[in-house]
Amino acid sequence: MRASRGVAETLAAIEREDGRLCAFLDVWREDAHARLPAAARLPLAGLPFAVKGPGGIRSYAARRLIAAGAVPVGSTSVPGPGTYWKTWGLGAHGRTVNPWRPDRTPGGSSAGSAVAVAADLVQLATGSDGAGSVRIPAAWCGVFGLKTTNGLLPSPDRSGLASAGVLTRTAAQAHTYLRCVLDGYEPAEAELPLTAAYSPDLGFAEVDPDVAAVVRGAVRRLVAAGVVRLADGGCELLDPGAAWQAVRNGAVEPHLGELRSENDRRLDTFFDGTSLLLTPVTPNRPHGHDGPGSLFSTALTWAFNLSGHPAASVPAGFTPDGCPVGLQLVARRGADAPLLAMACAVEQVLAPTRP
Repeated sequence: MRASRGVAETLAAIEREDGRLCAFLDVWREDAHARLPAAARLPLAGLPFAVKGPGGIRSYAARRLIAAGAVPVGSTSVPGPGTYWKTWGLGAHGRTVNPWRPDRTPGGSSAGSAVAVAADLVQLATGSDGAGSVRIPAAWCGVFGLKTTNGLLPSPDRSGLASAGVLTRTAAQAHTYLRCVLDGYEPAEAELPLTAAYSPDLGFAEVDPDVAAVVRGAVRRLVAAGVVRLADGGCELLDPGAAWQAVRNGAVEPHLGELRSENDRRLDTFFDGTSLLLTPVTPNRPHGHDGPGSLFSTALTWAFNLSGHPAASVPAGFTPDGCPVGLQLVARRGADAPLLAMACAVEQVLAPTRP
């Protein structure tokens, strides 16, 4: 990936647009310009990128990107202090808004990263995903988001639930991220048709009919295009919510440990015969800034933080009221490069028409 917009142009765009979007916590104008002369001689040649949250510049991924010649231009918004559900963002100018529907949240906790990419302020932004924190904002902002295999990259999260991730406009652009952060990374090639199974709800979630219709239509388009061949059966799991919360709190009762183990067994059996699992990213469309109420936007994502599988969100289309919807792709543990190749093949077909 080469920079289609330079550092100066990126900073000007942020200055122009961020007052209404509130995607950034801080913008590093002087530092970005100071880094540019040395970065221009490196492989990424001064590619501007954003980092998640106030500590994002210290992350392993950010350090590797900088070493390859990318230039960090600022830190993006995350939920503010005391926010219970991490589906909001709070930037320097106020609450972060969804670029498609300002009355709705962009998702979180990588809220500002998704907005910065969706608004074309940067091509790439780092994220982290402990329950869907990359995939949910990617889905709700209509961009690509990747959660890497748990443990593949260093993470400060002691629970083991959170994994590093990236948000880009397209899956193809995420090759830059993996090439920089994974030693010996080799892009994979997707063998078409992809053997996949489609699960509309993982066996337990209640999915908004409009969201379900968009995802179902996307899967049909993939099958019709010869990119996906649906295998018999699907993938049904036990609702992982209580187990996820127990692991996060550090107190896992035996029955919840068994629930987690049972889901691991089911997923291992599934991926023994099928290379790709397709689901909606979220059961609901973006909610308003007053919160999700009793809805769990994480219902279809946090199972794969517990299991450790790599997972991605690819834009699937829009609900009738103009909300983006994401298609979740899940692959075997460690199959990050093949997953990205499959996501590239999928997005070639979907490329949803924007309202």
